[in-house]
Amino acid sequence: MNDSNQRVLGLGDQVVDQYVNLHVMYPGGNALNFAVFAKKLGYDAAFMGVFGDDANARHVMRSIDELGIDRSRCQIRHGDNGWSKVNIVDGDRVFLDSNEGGVAGLQPLTVTAQDLEYISGFSLVHMGIWGNANHLLPQVAATGVPISYDFSDEFGTDTIDAALGYIQYGFFSLSGVPSNQVRVLLSSLYRKPNKLLVATRGSDSTIIYDGKGFHQLKPQLVQAVDTMAAGDSFLTAFLLSHVMEGKGIDDSLYDGQRFAAQAVQVDGSFGFGTAIDPQT
Repeated sequence: MNDSNQRVLGLGDQVVDQYVNLHVMYPGGNALNFAVFAKKLGYDAAFMGVFGDDANARHVMRSIDELGIDRSRCQIRHGDNGWSKVNIVDGDRVFLDSNEGGVAGLQPLTVTAQDLEYISGFSLVHMGIWGNANHLLPQVAATGVPISYDFSDEFGTDTIDAALGYIQYGFFSLSGVPSNQVRVLLSSLYRKPNKLLVATRGSDSTIIYDGKGFHQLKPQLVQAVDTMAAGDSFLTAFLLSHVMEGKGIDDSLYDGQRFAAQAVQVDGSFGFGTAIDPQT
């Protein structure tokens, strides 16, 4: 059972994922998904990011409030909330378009001394490549709170260099990449202050490098209703098991994959569907 004093924070992106072929949209975004999945796993979770002031933003905020997730440090700006447009094809999500975070990309999150004090009260902060918050990494790292970071499948040198030197846990999406190449890549990227670098590979084995050796486990393959946020659900459960509960890497891998197998049985990232706002 987790310690109720251990709080986790998703810092960065929230969006609405608009399922064009279904005319339904769902809340999502890597940082928000982390907070929601942590809440579902029994943790005190918060989200910190930028919202627009439109109907899409209001739907996401209502969903967050219904889940009991703290958003007291979020910022609302005049403009469009982040959105992406997707289709679901045989249970798999296919991205069509996005507005690159909307107003959050144009006017990124800023933090005050009070915000940083707030962040320092958490046991783990999760950020990611799409969060429009890389500029905050030095300040967040200076709080001493461990940082996990989702690089997705973005491997530009500037992108990696901008984040790897500040984080403890890094996640990469490497579907279709042979395991020997994954091992070479993870070991070459690893640097201080990293603790674990994790490569998810779709239906192939997840591979983890801990600075000394590798851990590997095949995912639990299930018939997915919707693969949206499959990786986010895995990394959340894995991190909570390993970082917060102190389980070994192999046991935490199993916990992450088990939770991901459950998460892909839900429409959208975590439900809360509503009709697409016709203005977007």
